[in-house]
Amino acid sequence: MVSAVSHTSIDSANAYAQSEWWKQVLGYVDVEGDPNEPGHEECMILSADGSHRLLFIEVPEGKTVKNRIHLDLRPTDRTRDEEVERLLAIGATQLADRRTATGGWVTLADPEGNELCVLRSQAELDAGTR
Repeated sequence: MVSAVSHTSIDSANAYAQSEWWKQVLGYVDVEGDPNEPGHEECMILSADGSHRLLFIEVPEGKTVKNRIHLDLRPTDRTRDEEVERLLAIGATQLADRRTATGGWVTLADPEGNELCVLRSQAELDAGTR
């Protein structure tokens, strides 16, 4: 017997704002029949195909140290560098640039400071581009 991941939970100061930001990043949507609204203390979003869910839960304490777990994002319709620019434009903050001649990634933070990494797209990997 094994377990399956039901969803990934992320502590938040503002669950609604975080869910809205991440919907822009990932193209996720609200759960049908359970829309997220300002003031909701728990806001769940899911991938368009329903295979993955993120749950933002409001907690009283703020983020104080580096995440022990984070999301690595692979752009689906643009390059890594274009995706980094898009995320910076909608409120991400760049924390580290680990791009190399053979690949690498960029570490960003979401509006509440949670780390995420942006990797090269599959098209870049297939083309062997950095």
